[in-house]
Amino acid sequence: MTGGIAKTLICGLLGLILAFGAQGAGLLRSLEWQSWNARVRLLARPSPFTEHIRIIELDQSSLDWGARENGLSWPWPREVYGLILDFCRRAGAAALSLDVLFSESSLYGVEDDRALALAGLDNGRLILSFVLGEGQSASWPGQVPELPVDWRLGDMPPGHAYSRAGFPTPELLSGASALGMVNQLPDADGIFRALTPLAFFDGKPAPSLALAAYLLNRPGSQVSRLNSSTLLIRSAAAATEDSAGTLSAWRETRISLDAPLELGGRAILNFRGRSGTHAAFSAAAVIQSELRLREGLEPVIAPEELRGRHVLFGFTAPALLDLRPSPTDGSFAGVELHATALDNLLAGDFISPVPSWLTFVLAGILSLAAAFSALRSKRLAQLLILVPAFLVAPPALSMAAYRASFQLPLAPILLAIFLSLTLSILLAYATEGRQRRFLKSAFSQYLSPEVISQIIQEPGRLKLGGERRLLSIFFSDLESFSAISERLAPEDLTMLLNEYLSLMSDIILEEGGTIDKYEGDAIIAFWNAPQEQADHAARALRAALRCQEALEARRTRFQSLAGRPLVMRIGLNTGPAVVGNLGSRSRFDYTMLGDAVNLASRLEGVNKVFGTRIIVSQAAFEAAGALDLRKKPLQDTEFTGRDLGLLRVVGRQEGVRVFEPLRPAEAEARAGLLENFAVALCCFQAGDLSAARTLFVPLAAEDPPSAAYLRRCLEIMETGLLAAPDADWTGVWELSAK
Repeated sequence: MTGGIAKTLICGLLGLILAFGAQGAGLLRSLEWQSWNARVRLLARPSPFTEHIRIIELDQSSLDWGARENGLSWPWPREVYGLILDFCRRAGAAALSLDVLFSESSLYGVEDDRALALAGLDNGRLILSFVLGEGQSASWPGQVPELPVDWRLGDMPPGHAYSRAGFPTPELLSGASALGMVNQLPDADGIFRALTPLAFFDGKPAPSLALAAYLLNRPGSQVSRLNSSTLLIRSAAAATEDSAGTLSAWRETRISLDAPLELGGRAILNFRGRSGTHAAFSAAAVIQSELRLREGLEPVIAPEELRGRHVLFGFTAPALLDLRPSPTDGSFAGVELHATALDNLLAGDFISPVPSWLTFVLAGILSLAAAFSALRSKRLAQLLILVPAFLVAPPALSMAAYRASFQLPLAPILLAIFLSLTLSILLAYATEGRQRRFLKSAFSQYLSPEVISQIIQEPGRLKLGGERRLLSIFFSDLESFSAISERLAPEDLTMLLNEYLSLMSDIILEEGGTIDKYEGDAIIAFWNAPQEQADHAARALRAALRCQEALEARRTRFQSLAGRPLVMRIGLNTGPAVVGNLGSRSRFDYTMLGDAVNLASRLEGVNKVFGTRIIVSQAAFEAAGALDLRKKPLQDTEFTGRDLGLLRVVGRQEGVRVFEPLRPAEAEARAGLLENFAVALCCFQAGDLSAARTLFVPLAAEDPPSAAYLRRCLEIMETGLLAAPDADWTGVWELSAK
């Protein structure tokens, strides 16, 4: 047991260390990203707040409409955006966030900027975009009202602060209610999976576009840092959300970042689906709707579509270069990333990274469990179930974690388990496997695969000693084999024996028998040891019949090899015997001893007397469930046979009743002869030898057992016993030769 624990620890911990070493070296980063993409595509679902967000997209059809209907070239005059602001104000949108950088004055003059600013003032809920790290501004603009947020950042260090920023023009700033940061960075593979919710500029916190839109509707909101990687937003619920009954008056939203805040930690996005999941309207349709409403006409889009909704405006036309690859799509509009972040804020379900220590502990538990299970597995079938089960566990856990809004790293855990399983299997192959291969090689010629498997699982049974078991015992021999061996060259004799013994041995092993030994052409086998077999007698009898049938099927082949037909005699008996490893401490054989063994050997020789191929004791015949052919119907049994009478073999005082086993079909075909034989045998056993002789005479020409009994009747009569025998007559045929 101690050795097993040591092996488990070695394999499990080594696999764990190698896997997390590879992760630390960045070797698993690409695999982890790909697995995360697969999880997102498979599990992304809309939230209850997805319907609270609308997107107005400046798509290719809007650009075409502007050029075709209004002669608008790109970039559009900014007063055109004013129509969108007016429609959102008319509709009663909760806020309008423009994912557009207006850091330079309009090509159409300063009045164009002022027109958009006036529309922003009328709207009263306009959020403009700015970018950090580029531009000419070194201080926060004073024209924009501060968000109604109590920023309580405690002892937040300066950390990741930007010194430059690109803000909208001063004319446009006067119309904004808030500013939102839009610069975001993808992962190293170019895919956007997370956004920065908060950065720092000019000593002030700079919210992202999504966070600014979220906070604008929540006066008195408080943002604090729980720790270096967690933000807590405690805010009032928006009126539209309260009316839906989905939020209490106050709520707390935690944002767990993928890195410390001072290092620019990002919030992992909980994607809601593929591009287009958030309902979107083309900018052209919105502009047309506003113009038609001003003329008293029916709008293209009903204002109710935007009522109480968070509206984001952005570019989706390919030529405007604001498409980003995401885990769900190769082209995901930048405005959709901000919409996803806002959706996560509303639902409070950004993806939270699982702590590294917890990932390591979980991987360690699974790796050790995998190593322990692999080292304990004794069969290939167990490994074929075990290995897939452990390799499926990490993906299943990672998907369950995703559904609970957690990011559980998959690649290091999966690699740790794979390495632990591989090391364990290799170690088992090099240690226990060597012993198993030796046992399998040593016993494959003598034991069935089932028996070998049992010994491999319990090698301790292979020790000196025996046990008493009820066995079914098989002895076979070839008739006149000495004469055959004298006629054949050694090479030909070897070929004949190998082919014959292989054919018979395969049948015995298929029936679950144990081959005790070969003695020249003789085969000695038994059933019900070392593996217990409830149907051992039936297996033995079936094997005997199959051996004779196989020999008959290949009669021509064996006759060509031997120069004469091969005739095999088989004796079967069922009885108690001692079976086990018998011999010396340095060399022993798995064999059997006992009177039942000797009787089986004698019954094989009895075939010479009766001219039969198989002789079975009454004990074996009945234990196999065979049915005496005198009992009907024969089709109800697999085996039948005829009673050949009572015999007393050499070395035994007790008589034994023996049977010649037959297949039911053969018994039916010979029904008349067998019935006459049974009547004649009854006369013999009753002592009426004259009647027995008369009945055996017509049968003797075609039935060797009848001929044998006819000779026996004549032998007894020649001694002068012509009348009925005396009271000492038992009907037992006493054999004088083996």
